[in-house]
Amino acid sequence: MHGRRRTNKGPSPDDSSATTRCYRTNSPEWRRYLAVGPQFSSLAAANAGGQGRRWPLVCSSIPGLVPRQIRYCRKFHEIMPFVADGTKLGIRECQHQFRGRRWNCTTVQGQVSIFGPVLDRGNISTTPKTPPRAGDSILGPAVNRASREAAFVHAITSAGVAYSVTKACAEGTSPDCGCDNRHKGPPGEGWKWGGCSEDVFFGTKFSRDFVDARIRGRRDGRSAMDRHNNEAGRQSIMKNLQLKCKCHGLSGSCEIKTCWWAQPDFRTVGNVLKDKYDSASEMAVERHREPSGMVDSLYPRYSFFKAPGKDDLIYFENSPNFCEPNNSTGSLGTKGRECNITSHGIDGCQLMCCGRGWNTRTEMRTEKCHCQFHWCCYVTCQECQKKHQVHTCK
Repeated sequence: MHGRRRTNKGPSPDDSSATTRCYRTNSPEWRRYLAVGPQFSSLAAANAGGQGRRWPLVCSSIPGLVPRQIRYCRKFHEIMPFVADGTKLGIRECQHQFRGRRWNCTTVQGQVSIFGPVLDRGNISTTPKTPPRAGDSILGPAVNRASREAAFVHAITSAGVAYSVTKACAEGTSPDCGCDNRHKGPPGEGWKWGGCSEDVFFGTKFSRDFVDARIRGRRDGRSAMDRHNNEAGRQSIMKNLQLKCKCHGLSGSCEIKTCWWAQPDFRTVGNVLKDKYDSASEMAVERHREPSGMVDSLYPRYSFFKAPGKDDLIYFENSPNFCEPNNSTGSLGTKGRECNITSHGIDGCQLMCCGRGWNTRTEMRTEKCHCQFHWCCYVTCQECQKKHQVHTCK
């Protein structure tokens, strides 16, 4: 029996029979990524202190969560720190993928929400002197437009939540989920099922039910776009699952081989979604009347292009150029950004600096050098000072 105990077949926040358990959380900063400001008591402290009765209070104190999200927080409080971990994972991957772009997924100091009024249109303060609200996005107004950037952020963060929750289930850190013993199919030649297949179905369903709760039932074009891109992020995991195997036998002879399903490395997910960002489909919004009221529908702006699939990213507003600071668009500008003087791409100084020119300075850096391998088995290196030229946009 390779699976771990499962107390629930799947996330169902409306199940009134759920009981509250108290375990130690391992991510004390999770509240920052769920719109909880520093004025609220630490969930980790409440959890470690065995005060399970405080969970309803803590979950209700998170600004911006809709009732369905609060019910999820109360029922699956063991998983909530991993929701925050997944959000941070998505943001870090966003910053890695866009490190050489004018928009580099910079977070905004003091703004704390990602899943409160998350990236909602018209909910971002555009005045720098105005204190940030608990619902303000940590990625600022740049993702407030229905742009490619917003599409990528929604996809990578929803994928991050699904990825982190799935990983936590496989590691046995939550009693609500475990390994996946379903949907495996017959084994292949020379191997059999074994190990712990990661329950990506639970992780993606949890991400879908929790992340999409705020926009569920909304009929405007932006909500339709966000729902599509959230699902595209989760599909980037589902479509890239890997079959991993381990050999058993004398001296690694592989007389017996057991295999299991595992998620791809999250860098692979980021690379897939970055390609989807570059080929995102521009949509048009059409409002029409239905018996239940007015509804916005999205359709490809250009009919001669292939219609987007459920794993493609979509948008319907153009992005700003991000060259100059602009509070209303969320552009921080590129002044002071490092650029690559040898590149002709977007990370090159000519494009990154938007034609304003760049400054060059020389700095000394300490690097390892003259490394030698010694039997057996270690490496020794010396430290050398080397000059490097650094180019920054004017």
